[in-house]
Amino acid sequence: MPATPARLVADVHGAVAALRKVAGEPGPLLVLGDLVNFIDYRNLDGLLTDMIGRELVAEMVRLRTLGDYSSAGEIWRSHIAGREEEFRLRWHDLMSDAYTDICGALTGSEAYVTYGNVDHPGMLRAHLPAGARFVDAEVVELGGVSFGFAGGGTKSPLGVPGEVSDDEMTAKLEAIGAVDVLCTHVPPAIPALAEDTIGGRTKGSRAVLDYLVRHQPAIHYFGDIHQPQATTWRVGRTRCHNVGYFRATGRPVVFGGP
Repeated sequence: MPATPARLVADVHGAVAALRKVAGEPGPLLVLGDLVNFIDYRNLDGLLTDMIGRELVAEMVRLRTLGDYSSAGEIWRSHIAGREEEFRLRWHDLMSDAYTDICGALTGSEAYVTYGNVDHPGMLRAHLPAGARFVDAEVVELGGVSFGFAGGGTKSPLGVPGEVSDDEMTAKLEAIGAVDVLCTHVPPAIPALAEDTIGGRTKGSRAVLDYLVRHQPAIHYFGDIHQPQATTWRVGRTRCHNVGYFRATGRPVVFGGP
């Protein structure tokens, strides 16, 4: 194990001050994706609200909570119709500013960062400070313990850059091979771990579940689901652990050893 235990966070979603505090503490920090804040279902804050306003976002959230993703998407498409390039440039600027702030909070830390479904992997990588390492489809050894990282979320109607197919996730996991600890953004395809009781959509990865069954790492850490039905689960000898909605909790999970 590392001399100072590693800590893990996921779903930072723009919580700059809380991340800076955790990053300033000793020991490795593993960040499991969703650094920017697309939309906070609790108070509607986020980049989407900055783009189109709180009223439209409230209606989109209502529809998405009901499972009507098509109608929610149509609100966005109708709003930007004829101004697509304007909104594309505005979105790029907002994302860049958000990454400047959130990645700046990692300055001076030993951080290992992968991406989530709302992240733009290229922009995330480009904004990380010196000493922070972008990790995806690779293994990091910390104190004799092997940690495998596979970034990305499951496919959705949004089609955002941070989403990956099951085939893409399978390829990442094959590149990792057997490890002591698996770190992903997405949960395995187990309903109690993969269904958000507020957001409504099930987001588990069959590829991740197949990997756990085949390789049986001691621990699988993940995020993505903010209000899960269960935060821990067993798949054979593997203990699956949702490391939490960091934007809401501000607390890391401390790695206790395989």
